[in-house]
Amino acid sequence: MITVSQLDLVFSDKKLFEDVNIKFLPGNCYGVIGANGSGKSTFLKVLAGEKESSRGSIFIDKGNRMAVLKQDHNEYNEYTAIETVIMGHKELFQIIQAKEALYAKADFSDEDGMKLGELEHRFSELNGWDAEFDVEKLLNGLQVDASNFQKKMEDILPKDKVKILLAQALFGSPDILLLDEPTNHLDFHAKQWLKEFLLNFDKTVITVSHDRHFLNAVCTHMVDIDYYQARLYPGNYDFWLESSQLMRKLMQDRNKKKEQRIEELKAFVARFSANASKSSQATSRKKSLEKINLEEIVPSSRMYPFVGFDIARPLGKDVVAVENLTASLDGNIMFEDLSFSLHTGDKVSILGDNDLAKTVLLRVLAGEHEADSGTIKWGQTAEVAYMPADNNKYFKDNNLNLIEWLQPYSKDPAESYIRGFLGRMLFSGDQPLKKVKYLSGGEKMRCMFSKLMLSEANTLLIDQPTNHLDLESIQSVNKGLQEYKGALIITSHDHNLINTICNKQIVLKQKGSYEFNGTLDHYLERS
Repeated sequence: MITVSQLDLVFSDKKLFEDVNIKFLPGNCYGVIGANGSGKSTFLKVLAGEKESSRGSIFIDKGNRMAVLKQDHNEYNEYTAIETVIMGHKELFQIIQAKEALYAKADFSDEDGMKLGELEHRFSELNGWDAEFDVEKLLNGLQVDASNFQKKMEDILPKDKVKILLAQALFGSPDILLLDEPTNHLDFHAKQWLKEFLLNFDKTVITVSHDRHFLNAVCTHMVDIDYYQARLYPGNYDFWLESSQLMRKLMQDRNKKKEQRIEELKAFVARFSANASKSSQATSRKKSLEKINLEEIVPSSRMYPFVGFDIARPLGKDVVAVENLTASLDGNIMFEDLSFSLHTGDKVSILGDNDLAKTVLLRVLAGEHEADSGTIKWGQTAEVAYMPADNNKYFKDNNLNLIEWLQPYSKDPAESYIRGFLGRMLFSGDQPLKKVKYLSGGEKMRCMFSKLMLSEANTLLIDQPTNHLDLESIQSVNKGLQEYKGALIITSHDHNLINTICNKQIVLKQKGSYEFNGTLDHYLERS
């Protein structure tokens, strides 16, 4: 158990949270949510002892071992994958090192023998004899190829490093797990394995994630960081969202009735206070007026951008026909002999283990990368707009402000129109005059969505649309793409986004790619 008492975290220029009082109990999984910059990851660092709080205390039950998902993918470059995972249990790894040092001694003494006996006893208590087996079980579950087990981390691909560091945190059944964005860069099968692992984990889990499907699947409670407070709510993310929105509506309705009642009382007092025959009633109602206190509604700091796509030209029946398409990058074949077709009403996600291959496919479809062979035939009515995962090239002229940046993409370049559009994307006040070189990753994504909406295209190609976005923006994107009347080809790691939008999947492999008609859930059930 972790007990957080009167916790404050204040920097010289910013307050993140104050007077946090929460108990984290075994058997529960806590999802930490809040707007970008609210302090979610920092809160986990304070719990882990990696950052000091300004005030307050954190008490962890004696003997409880805490494990933290590491974010530095190069920290363990000199170690093998198996060694890296075992290092998640610090005491066990130190015992293994101490044993090896003693066994390697040329002048082994009686004292060394006694020390070795103690180490072997503790090693056995910590289930050290099964350590490598347990590591391999974790890595197999996360679909890390066995050829990587004895490789040094510096020689392992980034997508597998992520899984190895996750296995490190899970290894040895820690009492407390702190997981910051544990599903980042995981494929859907690895995410499913992780969900099952955490559902069967009977200790304490505290996680930060932008993956709504993951939060809904594993969380028993939500910790909402908002307006410098951290409030604990039972239930998963959807339950928190629906109940908090319902409570807000009930408060507004209740206050609306109170406001109506107050206006009635004010009118009565004004009308009859001078009338002697009604003066007693006026006095009584005036007292009632004084007793009514409007409940203060604290608006959430969460802001939802408007994401909606108009279409300038209706889309015909046939959108695109792709036949025997092969494409390479830097001499490496990404995919070959790919064939598929899209028709009106189709919204397609590209699935596969190789994110780079998926990006190459979208770039080929957008005309930004030349295929090795094959044909792409767009329908006569198709008007295509492409949004890449890497948007840096669109912000090269970094002396432009947001208005100047967006004007070339708009049919109406008037500043008032652009300001209005940016306002819907949460750039209000003086923010449209901000230089694009100062934009955060999330702000750049909102600019890119503004550009995409202004295109009014009837066919969208979008690569990783939720990168850098907070949960509120992700929900807006989800809703906008659900309501979009055109054709869509998308890549994403967001389960909920794909499952609620796409009716077809393209399973991309180097060889043997294929189409699957149905939702992501249907595909995962059958794969």
